[in-house]
Order: sequence, then structure tokens, then C-alpha cells
Amino acid sequence: MLPNLGDTTSITPSAERRLGNRIARELYRDPDYLDDPVIMEYVQGIWQPLLAAARTRGELPPELDEQYAWTILLGRDRTVNAFALPGAYLGLHLGLVGVVTSRDELAAVLAHELSHVTQRHIARLISRQSEQTPWLIGAMILGALAASKNPGAANAVIVGGQAAAIQTQLNFSRDMEREADRVGFGVASQAGFAPQGFVSMFEKLQQSNRLNDSGGFPYLRSHPLTTERMADMQARVPANGAAAPVPQWEHALIAARARVLSNPAVDALRNWYSEAEPARLAQQSSMQQAATLYGATLAATKLRDFALADASLGRLAIAAKGDPLAARQVRLLAAELALAKGDGPKALAALGESMQVGSRAELLLQAQAQLQAGRAAQAGQLLQTWLADNPLDALAWQTLASASAAQGKTLAAIRAEAEVNIAELDYTAALARLKAAQDRARSGTQGADHFEASIVDTRTRQVEQLLKEQALER
Repeated sequence: MLPNLGDTTSITPSAERRLGNRIARELYRDPDYLDDPVIMEYVQGIWQPLLAAARTRGELPPELDEQYAWTILLGRDRTVNAFALPGAYLGLHLGLVGVVTSRDELAAVLAHELSHVTQRHIARLISRQSEQTPWLIGAMILGALAASKNPGAANAVIVGGQAAAIQTQLNFSRDMEREADRVGFGVASQAGFAPQGFVSMFEKLQQSNRLNDSGGFPYLRSHPLTTERMADMQARVPANGAAAPVPQWEHALIAARARVLSNPAVDALRNWYSEAEPARLAQQSSMQQAATLYGATLAATKLRDFALADASLGRLAIAAKGDPLAARQVRLLAAELALAKGDGPKALAALGESMQVGSRAELLLQAQAQLQAGRAAQAGQLLQTWLADNPLDALAWQTLASASAAQGKTLAAIRAEAEVNIAELDYTAALARLKAAQDRARSGTQGADHFEASIVDTRTRQVEQLLKEQALER
């Protein structure tokens, strides 16, 4: 077992968080950024137990727990990749979600990246660049993000041999990779995930690297995997830990969803139709059939081919009825299909009377259904209750803005739009919306909502302070 490498950084957690905020602000603006409540809820169901296990094991000190973001950002990218950024922002490509075959494999990736953060590997790498400011490092990471899609775009951000040398040094060292493997393995096992997931996930990443390595900037590529590291993980698996995997129906449906959303091109969506033909389905296992029908239903919904979507959904409901978790995903998809048709009451019927406690996906679908059913007040109340505990949920704020506008609460709608900008770290846009809300409140148009106006004034002062701090950082 490797010893803990120790914290030898000169950058503080708060400074690292500010650097992470700067990078995340650009990621939120990226066209490939995606907040899909269904996939995010599934990922959070894995991520939160990993965080809890890291706390239990003492891997996550209180000062990091409080100051870091611990935020996962989904990307539409079809490559098999995940990466950690300063301040505990993690990027997760839909390509990876779509290729893993179990929760345990996805947990292995998240635990590995989590351990890069808890062991402060990123901060250590930044500290090595003592002659450069952290903000230059941040600019280079953004350049690497651009290069991952278009290698030529990197020239706009990363220029000269010196910058290329710094980019090279951003790679995690072999010792850091081993430490992330070791700590991540312990965290995932503590959280109750099968240890074999590490071995099988590494095999997938290694195969993906061989097939898809384009020679792009290494910071955002899947980490290089060696036979030695894979053997080390295999040796850590208990003798009884390599039992035959139990079919995970819910994961199969989520993986199909990720594959659909990662490639929204019309031809790609239509390919799901042929995959769901009876002759092809007959060659698949029952779980694979359910996943294919899920993908076909979602693809048809995106193409607004509602007749085919209804037909596929009916077959899917029959195929998945034996697994409660998969059956729930089918109900969520049925609600999504009804919303695409503009049928709010049918969406509410699909969701049912009882909502799973803490389910963000169900809450947002229900709020949208209430809006379509002409019940904006109920939608607003539902969202306000949620946002009281989750004030940085941008999608919930955006839905609340629509609910407020539907009720004629223009000031509240503008403020909710500003909260969307705040959640996505775009304080300049947020201040513009808040100023517009102040102007409207002072004009007295449609009657003054003094309570809402007071909130707007308070938030305006807070955002102005955040902008001042950003200016000082620059």
C-alpha cells in the first residue's frame, strides 16, 4: 500500500475554489453542458454515498468539505472520460455514463476523481508552477477544454513552448494516480459498491484509450492506465468479490438515456428505431431489450414522432415491469413524453400521487406538468419549497421564473432569472437582471411587491460584492 503523499501545497482551499469557480463559469456556458435531472439524480445517488464514505474514512477534512463545491457537471461529449477540476468541480461525459454496465463501474470512476480532490492532487500540481499565477493555469485548463473538441482552438488560449510545458506538467503523476486508485478503492468499498467495479472499469477505459486516443491535451483525457495499476486493483478485490454481477436494469436504462442525449443528430436518433425492431430485439437479453426500447422511446420523443414513442413506451412498460427501479424510470419517461405532447394532466397521471422524497427529477417534471395543466401557483409553491433547501439549482429557478410569469408576478420572475445566473456563476448577467427588477419595482408597474423588492435589493448588494471580489482576483 502506498503512503499518503501528504499535503505540500501553497494554494489555499479557498483560492483553489475561486480558481474552480472561474473554470466552471465557462463550462456552464459551453453548448455541451447539460443538466438532465434524470441522469443527474442517478449520478447523485452514487456520488453522495461516496462523499459520505470519504467523510467516514477521514479522507475529507472539514475545511475542504465546507469550502469546495462538490459539484458534478454533465457534458454531452461522447468520449469515455471524467475529470476533476480545482475546487471539487467534476466533469462527467455522457459517453462514459453510456458505456459503463453497472453502478459499481461508475462509482469506481467517481471515487477515483473524488480522491484526486481529497488528496489535493490538483492543488499540488498548481503549487509546482510557482513561477506562474494560478489564474494562468486556469486559462490553460480552459484551453485544454476547447482543445478536447477542436485541437486547433487551443492555439487561441495556449501559445508558445512555455505554455505547452506547463500543460504537460498538469498531468497527474504516476504516484498520484496510484494514490487515487488506492484511496478511491477504499472509498467505493466503504460506500457499499462492488470492488470488482474498479477492475472492469479500468478495462473499459483502457480499451477506449486504444480506440479513441486522438493525441489531444492529456489533462482532459482518461488517465493512462497501465497493466500494473489494473493488477493492483485486481489484487485488492477480496476472494469473494468477483462474483457474477447482478443485472442492473435501472442502470441499463440510464445508460441508454445517456447514449441518446450524447448524440442528438437526427440520423443517430432514427437509428434507435431500427435497434428496436422485433428481429433485433429477439437477439438481446431481456434487460438489453428494455434498454433498447427506452432509447427508442426517448429518441422518438425528441423527434416528436409521438405515435412511435407511444408504441415503444407500451412495450417498454411490459419489459421493465418486473424491476421496481426500472419501472420508476419508465414512469418518468412517460411523464416526459406527455410533457413533449403538451399534455400536463397526463404527465401528472404518469407521475402518480406520491412523489419519491428528495427526487429532483420527479419534482421538476411535476412542476412542469402543473404549469402545462394551468396550475402555476401549485408549481411555484412546489419549487419554492425545494429551492429553500437547494438555492443553487439553476433549472429549478428557471422553472420558477416561468411559473411566476404565468401568475403575472413579473418582479419575482425577473429575480428568479437572476438566480439562474447566480447559480451558474455569471454574476454580471445576474446583476443586469437584478437592476432591471429594481427599475421595475421603483416604477410601481402593476403594483409594488414590497417583499420581493426587498429581496431584490439584498441580492443586488450581494452580487455587487461578488463582482468586486472577482475584479480583485483579476
